[in-house]
Amino acid sequence: MKMTIFDLEAWERQAFEDLRQQHDVKLLSDSLSAENASEHADTEAVSTFIYSRLNRKVLEQFPNLKLIATRSTGVDHIDLDYCEQHDVAVCNVPTYGDNTVAEHVFALLLTLSHKMDQAIDRTRKGDFSPRGLQGFDLEGKTFGVVGTGNIGRHVIRIALGFGMEVIACDVKPDAEAAEQIGFTYVDMDELLQRADVISLHVPSTPETRHLLSYKQIAQMKDCAIIINTSRGNVIDSQALVRGLAEGKVCGAGLDVLPEEPVIREEAELLRSVYERKHNLDALLADHVLIRLRNVVVTPHSAFNTREAVSRILETTVDNIESYIRGEGQNIVNQAAITA
Repeated sequence: MKMTIFDLEAWERQAFEDLRQQHDVKLLSDSLSAENASEHADTEAVSTFIYSRLNRKVLEQFPNLKLIATRSTGVDHIDLDYCEQHDVAVCNVPTYGDNTVAEHVFALLLTLSHKMDQAIDRTRKGDFSPRGLQGFDLEGKTFGVVGTGNIGRHVIRIALGFGMEVIACDVKPDAEAAEQIGFTYVDMDELLQRADVISLHVPSTPETRHLLSYKQIAQMKDCAIIINTSRGNVIDSQALVRGLAEGKVCGAGLDVLPEEPVIREEAELLRSVYERKHNLDALLADHVLIRLRNVVVTPHSAFNTREAVSRILETTVDNIESYIRGEGQNIVNQAAITA
């Protein structure tokens, strides 16, 4: 089978070497895009990370494509309708960094609660004054978790370790887990009204788009903190800017932004301005958020520990080998899985 593996760092290449013994495998650091897809038109399987956007314009350039092995849990960067129509199997990595992402949630929260970024910047300049750096305790605060899947439950356990009261909401509440771990399910309205900190752990779907819009932000307790390590579009970034400006939200820790793929590539950002390919209001809001002192933004790196990435690579190779054997694992669509 001819395979092309995109979005690879140098140290990740070794994970795919065994596949080269029996297959034609290209290992590339570049992301897959409409501009370079034609260079690999004969490939039968591709593996990418979320930096590659596998839309119809890209996928149409692969007439022999049988398999997409995304190195992520989310598949919102892939046109699944196209894959269904053309019998392209899509597999993902369901779990790899539950604890990893959960730890990043608290890296963001502690940065906000202790103003760590400002404190570090100040001392690097030789200024050891504590003025303006007063933070707040986590102990005793109410922590609201939206989405109690694997990552959400790890977050809950850590929050409890900090002495926080944890409330949560989910479309499919798990009463047994709530009892065992020690948190309480409430509806979304109550969570918004009670939580001092709200952490989002939901997939990107039409139902979760702008899960937090201004209507929801207006319901929040005054001076709430929002943490998002899920997907950028679950928050209306314009509404968040407004909430921060009005003081309704006192801080936000964001590992994701709705227009982050465009912001990442300066050339794409400039092109989008002229072609209006993207939501320019959301782009502007993203740029405002990046520059606010009470907002901490990381570059979609919550997953990025060596241990978690190693688990991603291992599962991806297993997914590919399983497909080739005609078994198939972690298939997220109904396409044929026979090679």
